[in-house]
Amino acid sequence: MNPQESDTKQASTPSKAWRGWQENLTLIAIALCLALLIRTFIAEPRYIPSESMVPTLYEGDRLVVEKVSYNFQPPTTGDIVVFQPPAELQRRGYPKDQAFIKRVIATPGEIISVNNGKVYLNGKALPEEYIAEPPNQPFPPVKVPENQFFVMGDNRNNSNDSRYWGFLPKENIIGRAVFRFWPPNRLGII
Repeated sequence: MNPQESDTKQASTPSKAWRGWQENLTLIAIALCLALLIRTFIAEPRYIPSESMVPTLYEGDRLVVEKVSYNFQPPTTGDIVVFQPPAELQRRGYPKDQAFIKRVIATPGEIISVNNGKVYLNGKALPEEYIAEPPNQPFPPVKVPENQFFVMGDNRNNSNDSRYWGFLPKENIIGRAVFRFWPPNRLGII
């Protein structure tokens, strides 16, 4: 081998190594960008910090919250939504970025009330096989304003919900809880 070929091989080895590193760094950057885009616009994981949704969700459960469907249709009664605290909760000291999770009970234009341990929607008792126990406090009939929702925790007597702080503005809704991925023995669609 002549000296020129040896110099060429030595020069190309670091160049190939650098290209390999460059390719790996590019792939990592693309993966991070995709993860950020997915978390921001499509879906994100969330942790359940309290017992307000027992028996449907337990403290420590981890969920996937999808963020796309409410761009095409509004939340419906029975949906479990994750949301930023409304203004009243923020006035009470909850940080704006703290997420809450509750079940939609009434949508805009509907009338909600609680009486004799039952939740009434437009004058009819809601069948609620998902609650921990019947609510023990009455709540007078109220009509849900436009672009707002009435939400309650499934653990009716241990839930900081619309009965105490008012209606949930649509713009505060982050997304809909769809899938529990932790703990493994409770894995599944919500």
